Amino acid sequence: MFLTPETSESEQAEHKTDHINMGIPSFSVSMHLVLFSILIYLSIWGEAAEYRYHFCSNQTTFSPNSTYQSNLNNLLSFLNTNSTREAGFYNTTVGQTQTPENTVYGLFLCRGDLATIECQDCVSTSTKEIVQQYCPEEKVAVVWYDECMLRYSNRSFFSVMEDEPSKILWNLLDITEPDRFIQLAEKTLSDLVPGAAANASSGAKRFGTKETKFTDSQTLYNLVQCLPDLSSFDCNRCLREAITNLSKSFGGKRGGRVLNPSCNVRYEVFAFYHVQAAAAPGPGPKGKGKSSKVIAIVIAVTIAASVLLVILLYCFRRRRARMKSNDIKEENTQKSDGLLNYHAASEITTVESLQFDFGTIEVATNKFSDDNKIGEGGFGKVYKGVLPEGKEVAVKRFSMKSLQGLEEFKNEVILIAKLQHKNLVRLLGCGIEGEEKLLVYEFMHNKSLDNFIFDSKRRLQLDWKTYYDIINGIARGLLYLHEDSRLKIIHRDLKPSNVLLDHNMVAKISDFGMARIFSENQNIANTKRIAGTYGYMAPEYAMEGIFSVKSDVFSFGVILLEIISGKRSSGFYLTEHSQTLLAYAWRLWNEDKVLEFVDNFLIESGSTSEIVKCIHIGLLCVEENPQDRPTMSTVIVMLRSESIALPEPKHPAFSVAKFMPMDEISVNELSFSTIVPK
Repeated sequence: MFLTPETSESEQAEHKTDHINMGIPSFSVSMHLVLFSILIYLSIWGEAAEYRYHFCSNQTTFSPNSTYQSNLNNLLSFLNTNSTREAGFYNTTVGQTQTPENTVYGLFLCRGDLATIECQDCVSTSTKEIVQQYCPEEKVAVVWYDECMLRYSNRSFFSVMEDEPSKILWNLLDITEPDRFIQLAEKTLSDLVPGAAANASSGAKRFGTKETKFTDSQTLYNLVQCLPDLSSFDCNRCLREAITNLSKSFGGKRGGRVLNPSCNVRYEVFAFYHVQAAAAPGPGPKGKGKSSKVIAIVIAVTIAASVLLVILLYCFRRRRARMKSNDIKEENTQKSDGLLNYHAASEITTVESLQFDFGTIEVATNKFSDDNKIGEGGFGKVYKGVLPEGKEVAVKRFSMKSLQGLEEFKNEVILIAKLQHKNLVRLLGCGIEGEEKLLVYEFMHNKSLDNFIFDSKRRLQLDWKTYYDIINGIARGLLYLHEDSRLKIIHRDLKPSNVLLDHNMVAKISDFGMARIFSENQNIANTKRIAGTYGYMAPEYAMEGIFSVKSDVFSFGVILLEIISGKRSSGFYLTEHSQTLLAYAWRLWNEDKVLEFVDNFLIESGSTSEIVKCIHIGLLCVEENPQDRPTMSTVIVMLRSESIALPEPKHPAFSVAKFMPMDEISVNELSFSTIVPK
């Protein structure tokens, strides 16, 4: 701020000429210095995008010159073309009119403070480097730079909060008073969340920065940002989870960041974003002061400030270059049990970041009124609830008498929070109050599949096309669990009551309380604690405790045969057929009477050849030898193809349901599994 000293009118007249003569050169000098400073400033911020980290899923790849590659190239071109948008964000899809395996979904997000040209430079760099250097043949990829993020996949992820893959990067330099420092960083970042997560108009940025004094000589710079297409709830959830991860992993470093597909947070003790300058003061009183002295002061200060700015920007540029090598990737090998510690921290973080206030859930369910109850099982009860903002939810309330409740609760929260797929039920949060344990899911208006296929009246409400779509949806959900997610997951309790249906009758697999996670190279496991429901359990698992992805394939096959016949597998041997559902299907198949297995109304509403193909696939899935059963990726190919020749099915597995009571029996004992990345 410049203060103009007061002067008399005579002094003003005396120095009038001096004021005019000196004013012109002072303006010229100032402008040249300012322009020179601006050029240096632009040269610094005009540098190439700074790469930080990338992830490529090796589970799905494309061939050179394939349709997918052509669609991907078009997608990257569209993203590049739209990088001049004011919002610094754009998503699009290419190939949606083609087969699903060739459809590509993609987006970019630029840092919220960047000018359009800076965003354009980063997107241009990322669209070239992601395929040329980092992910040349992978269908699923994401790359982060200091200035932007670019992502694409063969599945839709728009408007879905995803926290995996995730990476924490640290500055190499330590900070003094680390405890006070991280408390300040955590508080400042958290203060930015409500503003960034607030419901914004279309195209608005979900972004916030703040500077806070740590010491007299050190300022803490903070940034939070999430995708503009997320809901306010999901943006808030993503940012708070990232902040908690950063805080819990803090090792006394003066800078750190969390990179997620849906959001990112960062703090440093140097300005890594464009800091908004304070508003300039208004003009002082006119016609007063010794003009020559004032102009001299202005020129001197301008020159000094400009020189200082040049020096500071030069130092900043040198320091920024050093910071490139000081950002290091979080290494799980810092401790001998680093992997276990990392995932243990992830479990705690996930639960904390998703936690609802118990009183809110109690009000939403009308104090868990029986009128709100929509389901019940060995774990407890399920209630319909309405949150204060009007959102309908399903609340799973665990029985306080359940011995396995805590483990099942922990397993389900951790798993579902990390899984995002169209055909998996979405977990919104959880609640803990003393012995009370609650899970809050998106509400499914059409309840579960068993309400349709085993009810003679409701079954008729759906035609074959709808059932066929449900079958495909279950298959895609299982494929995601087995092969396409970050984790290799065995559900272990797949059955119609665990397949929920939304308002569009889209199938969503639910209830992951008994799921187990395999490491990347693990294909089979053994347990003495059997979990699942008799009638859907593969025989090698029910009798020997051996399970694998083929255990879920067996369960899928049983559901497929139940959908087509309208008969429940458990207890079928007590009917006039005196044999299991699988054995009955097998006998009719061999006697060339397979259409007798089909519910009559399905034949009237659907394609006979398609229905017979599904029976064929179902029999392949329930074969006795697990190695003979197809994988879910093969099942999907079989379902989609009209020309592929299917192998002849072999004798189906022996069903343990024959020796169990007619009602479904769920064995819910659970052993804890360490989460290992795929």
